[in-house]
Parts: sequence; structure tokens; C-alpha cells
Amino acid sequence: MIKSLTIKDYILIDKITVHFESGLNIITGETGVGKSIIIDAMNLLIGEKASTDLIRSGAEKAIVEGIFDVSDNQNVINFLGENNYDINDELIIRREISRKGTSRSFINDSPASLNHLKELGKFIIDLHGQHEHQSLLRTETHIQLLDNFGNLEKLIEEYREHYYKLKKLFEKLDELKSFEHTSKEKKDLYEFQAKEIDAINPKPNEIEELQTKLNILENSERLYESTSRIYETLYESEFAVYDQLIKVRNLIDDLSKIDKIFHELKSEISSAISIVDEIAKFIQSYNSRIEFNPELLEEYRERLGSLMLLAKKYGGTLEAVIEHRNKIEKELQLVENFEEEIQKIQEEIEIETKLCSDAAIRLSEKRREVAQKISKSIVSILKELGLNNVEFDVVFKNKKTENPKAFVKLGNEYYEAGPNGFDNVEFFISTNPGEELKPLAKVASGGEISRIMLALKTILAKSDKLPLMVFDEIDVGISGRIAQKVGKALRNLSEFHQIITITHLPQIAGFSNAHFVVEKKIKDGKAVTTIRKLKEEEKVYEVAKLISGEEITPASIENAKELIYNSN
Repeated sequence: MIKSLTIKDYILIDKITVHFESGLNIITGETGVGKSIIIDAMNLLIGEKASTDLIRSGAEKAIVEGIFDVSDNQNVINFLGENNYDINDELIIRREISRKGTSRSFINDSPASLNHLKELGKFIIDLHGQHEHQSLLRTETHIQLLDNFGNLEKLIEEYREHYYKLKKLFEKLDELKSFEHTSKEKKDLYEFQAKEIDAINPKPNEIEELQTKLNILENSERLYESTSRIYETLYESEFAVYDQLIKVRNLIDDLSKIDKIFHELKSEISSAISIVDEIAKFIQSYNSRIEFNPELLEEYRERLGSLMLLAKKYGGTLEAVIEHRNKIEKELQLVENFEEEIQKIQEEIEIETKLCSDAAIRLSEKRREVAQKISKSIVSILKELGLNNVEFDVVFKNKKTENPKAFVKLGNEYYEAGPNGFDNVEFFISTNPGEELKPLAKVASGGEISRIMLALKTILAKSDKLPLMVFDEIDVGISGRIAQKVGKALRNLSEFHQIITITHLPQIAGFSNAHFVVEKKIKDGKAVTTIRKLKEEEKVYEVAKLISGEEITPASIENAKELIYNSN
């Protein structure tokens, strides 16, 4: 519900803040004072386009702000979370229209787009005034209202379970067929690539290993000569390091007999002799294994060249080559098994289509039962509201298709279907004798539309999830006797929704839980529209004025009291 509405520098409004109550909020005022300005301002909060013409003369910008209680509105909470807005028990929507031609929107003090305001508005306000904001004139809402009224959630969930399974199967089939076509075109290429890679048969890290072996083979002479000199220096020359260390060890041994301090050096020199001995043996062994093999050298070079070329062609590394080969293998296997895979999915589609169609039929049959109940109830209420010759019908249309990828199949016929089934639902109405039923969206009379909406909302009140409903022109073209019934219907509806209604009729105003009067005053030489909530005694006076005009008589006061007393 809306808790407060603040309007600043908007058309004739300087600044007002209205604190609405739950239940039925009535707005009255003389013709031309600007009652509808307040409703128009609320339109801005649900994404209506703004114009600089709306800015009050002399002001730089107009501001409209609404504060809503959304503590139990899960749709709003979900929307705020999904779109990264702050989540609180209160929802604050603000529009600012600048004289410079710019308009800014905010949701809980965060910048917001008009599209977000429109989406959010669908969860908080049902505004009946200008036709474009009458939700029941949007054909796409009719099926949802029908389902809500009939509590068909379980049947819808059952249908959607099969619908989305079937949707995924169709998508998988399309992907597979597309892949089959592409893969068959590439089959020859894949087979050539596989043959080329298999002919070389690369191993992981083989390039690095070959480069190491080549480096050794290419430098075999240098390695042989160097290791030979090292061995000779350490072990075989006239002044070999090993022999010199033996001599040093013997001298230190003699010295240690004279001075014990040389005992420590004996172990050190012995270690040095062992190290040199080990090095010499390693060098000798390495030297003996050195190969001089031009044939092997050329073989390594050719192998390395082939691997480098393969790597360059298929990704830059041998790992990429091997990965590409594995991918080719899988795709070639898939090409061989395409017909089997496609047949398998088609069989699954056939089974799921049957299940989806059965669920769609059950849902459709139940909808038609619910539609009959709604039609009878609405006709009954509209007669009470003064539309005595009304006819109302819920029209079902099921569109056939030649597309075999349909979700619903009845016999040999395919039908277009979506997440809500294969029913296209639209409300039709006739308000005059002998007049054929026409789509509700084409009904032209403002008074008739308001009463039709009121009747529909009365029937659908418990199922309609919108917390706030706004009615403008609810009393156009109706008599005082009918107005009493309209007022009662509004009061009953306010048990399920917060209602804001503009009216000129005392019979409707008498049913209010909260009564507001809009007035026009002169401030600093300019006309200014204001609004104030009436106290109980003021409410009686205002209803009396609606009865008798500016001249309030004792009789009109008594009549007003009687209207209010009987209404409550």
C-alpha cells in the first residue's frame, strides 16, 4: 500500500504531502481544482513519460515521491534483489523533472530507469483512469487473472514442468542437427588432420626432450675433448690433481706427528681426494658413452622439424596438438552416431509432447470451467452497478501451427503454446441490447469501463495480488441509486486492497475510510492546488456540499450524516 505521496512544483501544486490510509480513500473537490493532477503525478511513479510542461511556473524542477509499505509484497522484494536495489519494508520511488529537459528516477535512493519503474509498478499499483494503465484492458493479463481466480497454480506447474523439458529437448535436437550438418562438412578435414597428427604421433614434452638430445649430439666432439682433458688433468697427467693431493696428504700426515693441529686437515684432504676421485670416475664414464652418430643426429633434426611444424599448425604447442586430436576423435565418433542420437531425442520428444499435451488439455478444461463461473458472477455484479443488459464472456482461442516442434499435439494437429499453455484468453463484453460481444479493450465509455473494472476486481479481489488500486472517473454516467451500489462495491473491495478513488457523488464519498478534499487557492498571485484530510465533522460537511452544492442546508447535513452512517 502507499503510505504517503509528496508532490512539489508540479503543475498547480506548490508542495503537498498526502498520508493515505488502508481501506477506501476518497478524494473530492470542485471541478477544475486539480483532483486528477494527483492521479497523474502517481502515473510518474510507475514510469509514465514526463514533460517540462508539468513543472510549476517559476520552478526549476518538479518532484514526485511515493513511499510504499512492501513488507509483505514478495514480488517487490524479489524485483529489488534481482536488480541490486536496497531491500527495506518501505519502498521509496522518486521522479525529478528538470526544466532543462532531463528526468531522473530513483528507487530506494538509487538511480533507476523508466523501464524499472514500469516493471515495479506492475507489482504495486493498478491505476484505472487513463486507458493505458488499466491492467484489465491489457489482453495478456486476462489469462493470469483467470488462473488466479481458479487457483490453478498446481495445474500450471504440472504443465510447465513438461513444457520446459520439451523446450530443452527441442533445443538439444536443433543443436545436434546443426552440429551434424557442420560436422559432416568438416568430416573430411577432420580425418585428414587426424591422419596427419597420427603419422607423427607426438608425445607430451617431446620437443623439449629432442632439443636436449640434439644439443648433446651436435656438441659430441666438444664434449669428448673436454671430458678427456678433464679426466687427464684430474687423474692421468704427470701432475694429475689426484696424485698431487696424495702427496699433500702424506706431507700433512708427517706434520701431524709433530703438531696435532694438523690432525683436522687430514680428514679434509681425504675428503678432497675422494671428491676428485668421484669426479674423475663420472667424467670417464660420461666420456665413454659419448656417441658420434650423424645418422641419429639427422633423424632427431627431422623429427624435431616435423613436431615444430605440427605445433605451429595446431595451436603452438604439442599439448594443443594432442588436445585437438582428442577433440577430433570425439567429433568423428559423434558423426558416426548422429542418426542414433537424433532418433533417441526424437523418441523422447514424442513421449514428452504427449505428457505436455495432456497437461495442457487438463489446464484448458479447468480454465473453461472457471471462465463460466467468472462470466456469471460479473454479469450479476454489473447489473447491480446499473448495466442491466450486459453480456460477458471469456473467449478461448487455440492457434494451429504447421510447425512440428509445437508443444501441444491433439490428434494430428499441432498447436502453438507457451509457458501458460495453448490457450489464448480474452474478455469480451456487450453493454447494450442487440450489440455483439466485443473485446473488453475496445469498450469506449469511461463510465462503463470503470464499472466493468470494478466488477472484475470485485470478483477477482482475493486472487489479484496488487496492493493498491486507483479509480478515476468511477462515477461517470451513473445515477445516485447506482452510485450507492458502486460505493458499497468499492468498500467491499477495500477489504482486500487499498483503494484511492476520485468521485463527485456523495453516495460514493460516504463509504470512505479516509476522505480528502482538493482545493484551489491563490498564493502570491498564483493559483495553487492543495489537498487535506478531513476530520469526521468536516467529512459530513463535504458530503453535504456534494449533495446540495455551495449552499449547505440542514437537510443536506442530515442527508450526509445518513449516507455516512448507513455506509459504515
